[in-house]
Amino acid sequence: MTLREFFSDHRSLALAFSGGVDSSYLLYEGVAAGCDICAYFVRSEFQPRFELEDAMRLADELGAKLKIIEQSVLTDEKVRANDSLRCYYCKTRVFSAIAEQAQADGYPLIIDGTNASDDVSDRPGMRALRELSVRSPLRECGLGKEEIRELSRKAGLFTWDKPSYACLATRIASGTEITVPDLEITETAEGILAGMGFRDFRIRKSGGTAKIQLREEQIPMLLRERKEILEKLGPYYDSVTLDLEGRS
Repeated sequence: MTLREFFSDHRSLALAFSGGVDSSYLLYEGVAAGCDICAYFVRSEFQPRFELEDAMRLADELGAKLKIIEQSVLTDEKVRANDSLRCYYCKTRVFSAIAEQAQADGYPLIIDGTNASDDVSDRPGMRALRELSVRSPLRECGLGKEEIRELSRKAGLFTWDKPSYACLATRIASGTEITVPDLEITETAEGILAGMGFRDFRIRKSGGTAKIQLREEQIPMLLRERKEILEKLGPYYDSVTLDLEGRS
């Protein structure tokens, strides 16, 4: 089955939309196929502001329908506790909110951007998608991340080379309670590094320590800018370290 065939068979859809590479390409294809497709962006404590801005920009460029759902995931104590099933509890809450709104809007099917490259065997959140009958067309059609990037580039989508981004909660060590201040510090700190030109990195928070993870090719740049980074991150952390294993 091709993606066009999928959209030919399913003409009315609700898309769980993050503004990332995968869901952006799905929205593009749905619009191109003439479907009645509505993108739903769930704004919670776990999403940084730039993700919403990208989602709004992409929807506007495509002339697509976009609805923003406000959802406080931290009101769920199981999400706050941040154990190994945190992603499952969070996804259940987020996709249930999308399902409720989509049903009210008259959309019978929910799709998401899981692709064929994703390792679903080690993602607790996938259980929530199965339980809520969410379809993943990219995965079903055998489209992996690199192919999606290339197709997005050819389509002229600005998201084609956007780095993969996991939610802010992933920066907090498992078993450590998630708080709004810790999420805000993380978003601010990562915004500082992004503003300095770093791409595709993470700042993990462990107690009062920031552990920077970035691609090997950007380590020399970090070392050159070490003093400025320490100065800018100093107000938010007791110490700043570099993970020498980097990001693979």
